[in-house]
Amino acid sequence: MARIDYSDPATASPRTREILDKNRNANIFRMMAHSPSYFEQYCRLGGAIRHKGELDPVVRELAITRTGILCEAPYEIVAHKRIGKGVGVTDEQNTALENWQTASCFNEVQRAALAFTDEIVKLKKPTDATFKAIASKLTPGALIELQLSVGFYIMTSKFLETFEIDMQPVTEVVS
Repeated sequence: MARIDYSDPATASPRTREILDKNRNANIFRMMAHSPSYFEQYCRLGGAIRHKGELDPVVRELAITRTGILCEAPYEIVAHKRIGKGVGVTDEQNTALENWQTASCFNEVQRAALAFTDEIVKLKKPTDATFKAIASKLTPGALIELQLSVGFYIMTSKFLETFEIDMQPVTEVVS
C-alpha cells in the first residue's frame, strides 16, 4: 500500500492528464503527478533516455534493470524486464541479471556496461579500470547516456521504494 494516496487524474490539469494517459495512468506516474511541473520534466527526461540518443537499447535496458535489482525496486525490475524484451533483451539475459558476472549470455559491451552500472550504484564512482573498459567500447555520447540512464533509474527506484508504489499487473506497466 502506497504511503500516501495517489493523485486523482480527474482533478489534474489537462496537461497532467494528457501525460498520465500516455503512460496508462501507471501508479508511479499517478504518485508523481502530485507535483505536476516535476512530473512533466521527469517524463521528458525519461522519454529522452528511452527513445532518443545513440546508446544501444539492449545495453540501456540491461543497465536499467540491473539498477532496479541493486536498488531493490521490484516495480522497476518488472517494468524494465518487459520493456527490455521489447527491444531485444532475451529471457535468458533477464533471468541472468541477478548474477550476470557468471552468465555467458552477455557480450563484451553488455558485460562492461553491467560492471559500470554495478559500480555507479554501489560505489562513489566507477573505478578507473571499469570506466576505461566501457569508455573503450562506447562513443562519448553513448557513455554519457549510459551514466545518465543509470542515475535516472537510481532516482526512480528510490522514488518507488520511498512511496511504496504498488505493483500493477505486467500488462498495465508502461511500455
